Amino acid sequence: MRYYFRRKRGIGRQLAAAYCRAGARVTLGDIDAKHGEAAAAAMRAEGGTAQFVAADMRRPGDIAGLVERAANVYGAVDIVINNAGIGRWKSPYELTLEEWDDVLNTNLRGTFLCAREAAARMRQSGRGGSIVNIASTRAFMSEPNSEAYAASKGGIVALTHALAVSLGPDRIRVNCISPGWIETGDYDALREADHAQHPAGRVGMPQDIVKACFYLTDPDNSFVTGANITVDGGMTRKMMYLE
Repeated sequence: MRYYFRRKRGIGRQLAAAYCRAGARVTLGDIDAKHGEAAAAAMRAEGGTAQFVAADMRRPGDIAGLVERAANVYGAVDIVINNAGIGRWKSPYELTLEEWDDVLNTNLRGTFLCAREAAARMRQSGRGGSIVNIASTRAFMSEPNSEAYAASKGGIVALTHALAVSLGPDRIRVNCISPGWIETGDYDALREADHAQHPAGRVGMPQDIVKACFYLTDPDNSFVTGANITVDGGMTRKMMYLE
């Protein structure tokens, strides 16, 4: 299998490393060349096959180049995980059009373009493939001043089921994961109150997203497409009251 990822830190980096350990030939893409190269080098040092391609998800040409490099070096693209994302936490009264566009172009348009470029390669191979888009529980619930981010993630959820219908005839499955609180920093520094917010009894870890991605990209799961899986420890199902 050949895989590529659109992020190399936090959840994305651990996703890429997990697939690499499972035998994938991985291409990571991101705007940050220093950290991206380091991530790919670390995977190779552990015996994996990984390469990094610098790419700005706001630039269609960079996205096309990323997918082309993955296909040319490894022969095909079988799985894509779209995880790149940025946010602008700012009052809607003050959020500029440029800031809005920056978030939407990176998170939503970038996801569409990556999926489209990769899908063309998957159709060409005749084997089909699997695309997983990483959205957020913020597609369904919000805090103040998160309009651009929430809109982009809600768009990713809708884009996912639209692509699943359009690409199904080419044997390409498209699914979505909406993570809740996934701690990518010092997990031991979390408070008991943080864990207690979750019916599952703990804050999430990147491995929780890895397991969901492995499920969705398993070739045997050919009947799973157009789905959104919320991985949040049940937090979005818990009523919250002020005391």
